[in-house]
Amino acid sequence: MSDSQSSAPSSDDSPDSGRRKRRLRIRLMLGLTVVLLLVAIGWGLWWYLVAQYSISTDDAYVHGNRLNIMPRISGTVTAIEAEDTDYVGQGEMLVRLDDSDYRLALDEALSNLAQTTRQVSQLYAGLQQQQAVIASREASLRQARDDYQRSRSLYQRNAVSQSSNEQARTTFQSAQANLQEARSELQSLQTQTAGVEPQNHPRVQAAAQQVRQAWLNLQRTTLKAPVAGQVAQRSVQLGQQVSPQSPLMAIVPLDQLWVEANFKETELAQVRIGQPVNLVSDFYGDDVIYHGKVLGLSAGTGSAFELLPPQNATGNWIKVVQRVPVRVSLDGDELNQHPLRVGLSMTATIDLHDTSGAALTEQPSSRSPRYSTTAYSDDPAPIEKRIDEVIANNLAGNATASAQGSADSNRNGQ
Repeated sequence: MSDSQSSAPSSDDSPDSGRRKRRLRIRLMLGLTVVLLLVAIGWGLWWYLVAQYSISTDDAYVHGNRLNIMPRISGTVTAIEAEDTDYVGQGEMLVRLDDSDYRLALDEALSNLAQTTRQVSQLYAGLQQQQAVIASREASLRQARDDYQRSRSLYQRNAVSQSSNEQARTTFQSAQANLQEARSELQSLQTQTAGVEPQNHPRVQAAAQQVRQAWLNLQRTTLKAPVAGQVAQRSVQLGQQVSPQSPLMAIVPLDQLWVEANFKETELAQVRIGQPVNLVSDFYGDDVIYHGKVLGLSAGTGSAFELLPPQNATGNWIKVVQRVPVRVSLDGDELNQHPLRVGLSMTATIDLHDTSGAALTEQPSSRSPRYSTTAYSDDPAPIEKRIDEVIANNLAGNATASAQGSADSNRNGQ
C-alpha cells in the first residue's frame, strides 16, 4: 500500500503544472516588456517635449551687492549706531567720529575768509587812494614843469644862476618819475582787481573754498548708510582710530540680489538672454519656486578670471569641461515673500523653448546709473549762507572805514 502511494506522480510534477508555469513566465516577461516599453516611450516623450528644451544645474549661488562702509577722513570712533543683522534705512547714521578738530578747522577757515576779504577790500580801496595820489602828482608835475620853464627862460637871460636852473630841472624830472611810479602802482592794483567784484575776487573765493572743504570734513565725521539693507561684518570698535580705506562694516541690500548659475560649456549653445528660469533654494526646499530670467552670460569661464589662470600648454594636459556663469534675475515680489541671503545654494533650470533672443548683450547700458544714492548729498545752503554773511560783514566794515578815512583826509586838507 505504501509502495503504490510513493510511486504515484505528484501534482507539482504533472504536465499541466509545467504548462501553467511556462504561461506564467511568458505573461511576466510580456508584462515586464510592456512596462519597459512604456517607460522608454514615456522617457522619450519627456525628452522630446521637455528635457531637450531645458538645462539644469545645482552649481548656482545667490549673489548681491555688498557695500563696505569706510570713512573718508581720519578720526576716533565715538559712537556706533548699528550692529550685525540690524536693518538700516538709507541715510541713517552708522558711526560717529570725534569732530573737535574739524570744528576748530572750520572756525579757522572762517577767520581766514574774513581776513582775506578785508585784505581784498583794501585793494579796491587802494584804487581810489592811488588815483588821488596820481592826481596830486600830476599837479606837482605841472607845477614843476612851469617852474622849470620859467627858470630856464630866466637862465637864458642870465636872471638866475645855473644851479637854480639845474635844481628846477631836477625837481621836474623827479615829479615825472613820481608820477610814473604812481601810475605803475595803479596799473598793478587794476590788474589784481579788474573785471571782478570784491566778493568774487579769486583770493576771496579760494578762502571760501577752504571753508567749504572744512565744512565737508565736519559733515563726514558722521558715516551714513548709502542704501537700505542689513548690516554685516561689523569690525569697528569704540575708541578706534580709523583712517580712509579702513573697512568698518558692510551693508547688504537684500532687495538687490541675483543668481549666478554655473553651467557646463556643452549646455549653453541654446541659451539666450530673456529665457525663463525656475530656481529652487536649498534654504526653503522644493516648496518655494522662484521665477527669473537670463540676464546674460559671463564674458569668460570661471577659471579664466582666476588670479592665476590655468596654462594648458603642457605635455600632460587633460581636457576639463569648463563652466560659464549665467546671471539670472530674481522676482522682487517673490524675494519679499521669501527673502534670500547672499551665498545660498540654488538649483537653476533654464527653459530653452524660445531661442529668438540674443546670445550676447548687444545694446549699451542706459545713461542712467544702475545704482545711486543721495546719502552723501549734504545740503550746502547753511554754509553758503555763513560764507556770504562773513564776506558781506567784512566788506561793509572796510567800506565804512575807507569812507571815514577819506572824510578825515578831506578835513585835514581843508
